[in-house]
Amino acid sequence: MTTATRWQDVAEKGSLLGIRIIVALATVLGRRTVRAVLHVVAAWYVAFHPAVRRASRDYLVRLRGRASLGDVHRHVLCFARVTADRIFLAQGAFAEFAVTTEGEGFLRALRDERRGALILLAHLGSFEVLRAVGGAHDVPVSVLGYFRNARMVNAVLRELNPAIDARLIEIRPDDPTFIFDVERRISEGELIGTMGDRVGADGKSVRVPFLGASASFPTGPYLLAAALGCPVYLAFGLFHDPNRYALYCEPFAERVVLPRAGRTEALAAYAARFAARVEHHCRLAPYNWFNFYDFWSAE
Repeated sequence: MTTATRWQDVAEKGSLLGIRIIVALATVLGRRTVRAVLHVVAAWYVAFHPAVRRASRDYLVRLRGRASLGDVHRHVLCFARVTADRIFLAQGAFAEFAVTTEGEGFLRALRDERRGALILLAHLGSFEVLRAVGGAHDVPVSVLGYFRNARMVNAVLRELNPAIDARLIEIRPDDPTFIFDVERRISEGELIGTMGDRVGADGKSVRVPFLGASASFPTGPYLLAAALGCPVYLAFGLFHDPNRYALYCEPFAERVVLPRAGRTEALAAYAARFAARVEHHCRLAPYNWFNFYDFWSAE
C-alpha cells in the first residue's frame, strides 16, 4: 500500500455507525469520556493504516527533524480530538472550551462595514472554531469547499445542527454555478472561508516552498478573489490540549491583483506567502496539521 498522492484519493475512514457511536458517547457521557476512547481509535488507525503513518512521519520529520511512533500516534490523536470537538461546537457547547482570539477585530470591522471577504483557511486545527466564534459575535462565516471526503461526518453534524447546511457551499467541478452563490454572498457582505492548502479537482496549482521543500498549493482561491475584487484574510484555529483553541485572524491582501504579464508569477507569490504563514502556525502547534497524504509529491 502506497501513500496517496492526491487528497481526493484518501477515502473517508470509519463508518457512519462508528461516528454515531462517538456522537452518542459525547452526548451521554461528555467530552472527557470521548477523549479517552479516542486514544484507542487513534492507536487503531496508526496500527492498521500504513499510509497514514508514512504521511504523518514525513510531515513531522520535515517540521521537527524526527518522528517516533509515539509522535505519529499523538498527531493522529490530535486530529481525532479536533474532529470529535466539532460535535460539541455544532451543538453550541462552547463552555467545554477555552477560546482565545487574536485579530478577531478584523472580522468585526468587515461586518460593521458590510464588506464581503474571502477567508483563507487550511487543514490546520479547526475551522469550526472560526464559525463558532463568528456566530457567537454576529459575524457568520460560510465555508466553500469539497466535502466528498467527509460526507459521513458532515451528515451527522447536520443532524445535530441543521443550520450548518446553510453555511456550506460545495464546490462542484461539473457544475460551476456555485460561483454565483459565492458572488452573491460576497456582494451582500458575507464572509466566505475556503481552504488554501489542497489542490482542487481542476488541478490549478503552483509549486512553492513549504517546510524545506517545494509543494503544490492551489491557485483557485486567488483567481476567485481577483474575480470578485474582495479582500482576503487568513484564519487558523489551533488546538492545544486539553481544551484550548487559539484563533488567529490576519489580513492577507486588500485586493488580489493578477496582471496579464506575469500572472503565473503573481499567483506563485500569493501562494508562497500563504504557505509561509501556514508553516509559521504549524510550528506553533506541530500536531495540528491534518493532511494525511503525500503532500510533497510532484504528481
